[in-house]
Order: sequence, then structure tokens, then C-alpha cells
Amino acid sequence: MEASSPSGLWITLEGGDGSGKSTQAALLERWLVDEGRTVLRTREPGGSDVGVAIREIVLHHRGDIDPRAEALLYAADRAHHVATVVRPALERGEVVVQDRYLDSSVAYQGAGRVLDPTEIRELSLWATGSALPDLTVLLDIDEGAARRRLDTSRTRYDRLEAEKAEFHARVRSAFLDLAAAEPERFLVVDAAQQIDVIAETIRARVTTALGS
Repeated sequence: MEASSPSGLWITLEGGDGSGKSTQAALLERWLVDEGRTVLRTREPGGSDVGVAIREIVLHHRGDIDPRAEALLYAADRAHHVATVVRPALERGEVVVQDRYLDSSVAYQGAGRVLDPTEIRELSLWATGSALPDLTVLLDIDEGAARRRLDTSRTRYDRLEAEKAEFHARVRSAFLDLAAAEPERFLVVDAAQQIDVIAETIRARVTTALGS
């Protein structure tokens, strides 16, 4: 990876809305801390001071946002987040556990919004100085099952969660295509499994990545 220190490890979690990213990020953080690791848990958008304001715009703005403007907002959040939060943590030798990164932009703004996925990826790589995670965990679940999960835990949907099933089907397909293109970076996990089974699968791969 171009951005991280050899002593740090950068893990991102990806997947559709309702796939369980936040749950697995919390479990992974707890396990790493128990193993004696210093962990920074963060997210995109909203993992920095600037990102908090951008998150409110892209997820909760009333009314439409032009797809290209939306992609640029995510890239701006990502540039500041990597520069001020992720890189410093990796340089300190910490493990960064991050909910969403550029693969989400490729899937959501690329396939979902029907922009050019290559252009979306190149925009994020330019914004971050070509920073890529050491490991990306893709929690894969059928969009219908994911929606049923959301229905039991949400009283309010954000702009992306509220999109139609066809949108989320395109997003899921895009994520799987990304994983197939970079199998050395991605770990694809069936997110319909029991939470503890998923967590154990992730821990096994992280253990290998840590070299322990």
C-alpha cells in the first residue's frame, strides 16, 4: 500500500446498507484492543471535523444533489480524512478500522448513480494520494435481506438507504466486481451468517495480515 506505514494496518469494511458493517467494526475493534493493539476506529463520511459537516449534506440534505456534486463531496471528505486522521494513525503504528472508503464511492456513485466507476475511483485516488487499505472486508448480503434488517432498526432513512431496490442491487453487484478484481485486498464474507461466525472469519484474516 502506498500510504500506510509498515508498522500500521489499515482495514476497511464495505457493503450495502444493512450488511452489518458497524457491528463488525465494533467487534473487531474490541478484539484488537484485547490483543494489545492500539486501534483507531473511524468512518466515511464523517470521520473528521470537516467530514461531519459533509456527512450531513450528503446523507441528510433535503432535495436532490447532482450526482457529480455528490461524488465530489465524498472525495473532499476523503481527502481531509486520510490526510488528518488515517495517515497520522498509520504512521504511529496503529490499526485503523474504517467503515467505508473509496470502494463505496465506486459502488454507490459509480454503479448506483450510473457515473463512470473508473472516473470515481481515479478521483478518490487523486484526492488521497493513491491511498489504498491493506485489507478490505466486504460484507455481502442480498439487498432484500438488508432492507428487512434496516426496517427493524431504523425510524429514519438517509438519502442512500431510501433508494429503490434496483439501486441497491446495482451497488451490490459493483462491490462484488471490485472484490473479484482485487482478491488480494478483499475478503468477501457472507453477511447473512451469524454475527459471531462473521467476526471469527474476519479475525482470522486480520491475524494473517498482522503477521501474528
